[in-house]
Order: sequence, then C-alpha cells, then structure tokens
Amino acid sequence: MTVSGETTQETTQGVVLTDVAAEKARGLLEQEGRDDLALRVAVQPGGCSGLVYQLFFDERQQDGDQIQDFNGLAVRVDRMSAPYLTGATIDFVDSIEKQGFTIDNPNAGGSCACGDSFN
Repeated sequence: MTVSGETTQETTQGVVLTDVAAEKARGLLEQEGRDDLALRVAVQPGGCSGLVYQLFFDERQQDGDQIQDFNGLAVRVDRMSAPYLTGATIDFVDSIEKQGFTIDNPNAGGSCACGDSFN
C-alpha cells in the first residue's frame, strides 16, 4: 500500500498492543529523544519452560519483519517469532504488586512459575 509516496506494510494478524502499552513505549522513546526506533517483540529459546519473550527498542528492520503501527508506535516481529506471537496481547501494568509490560499469549501451552518463559 502506498500513502503519500511512502510504502507501508500491513499485516492482518500479529501482536496486539493495548493503548496503555503503546503510550508507555512512546513515552520511553520520547524520554530518550528517539523517534527512529521501533518496539521489537521476539521469542528466543531459553528460560525454564523453553521460550522467553524479548521486548526492546530496535532501529533495524529485518527481512520478513511483520510491521504494525499502534498510534504512531512501530512494532516489529521477526518472521521466526511471528507464529508464536500471533494473537498475543501486550499490555503495561502499573500496580502496587507489579510494574512492567505483560504478554497474554493464546499460543502458550504452559509457563513457568515465575512467568518469564513459556512453551
């Protein structure tokens, strides 16, 4: 799809970022004075259940990335992680008990007791 001379990539499936999570991520980028980074969501081998999530800001675009826009925040998922993350919802929780990004993933068959890894 071309808009104003720019090529964009649309995806019909992928991760879902809540408005709260998108706002928090944009705020972190603004604090750093960066507007050239995207939020990368990935799955890597590790943890006590076999797979761990990674969320970080990335300036690179990899071949095969799924790219989604959430209110001006670019979210990228690499092609190897995409099948594990389709339909996953990323939120940001700020409570007395916990603060940070959370991932609710319907593809996870189970997770470890600490909640940092899944299978």
